[in-house]
Amino acid sequence: MKSDPDKLLKRHRELTHSESLKVVSHVQRQSGDWYLNTLMLEGYDVPFQYKRQVKYKNLQGGRVNLTYYPTTKNVAGMAVEVMNVVRVRRA
Repeated sequence: MKSDPDKLLKRHRELTHSESLKVVSHVQRQSGDWYLNTLMLEGYDVPFQYKRQVKYKNLQGGRVNLTYYPTTKNVAGMAVEVMNVVRVRRA
């Protein structure tokens, strides 16, 4: 079953969908049973993060379509803005 970004955007108004974004950096770290993926995108100063249960192919240098929402994380006592990715697809 493939997720449709239009259906997600209608149900959840806080989501944003962007297409054909260039990935500058892609890092995968293991956190317990999950892999935490962090993407840095061209033209954005905010990290985009998502979790997967298995390692994902390297997206560095490629283009992706993302559906995400903004949130803040507490890192070393400081609030840092991050984007939580709900859906990621290669463009």
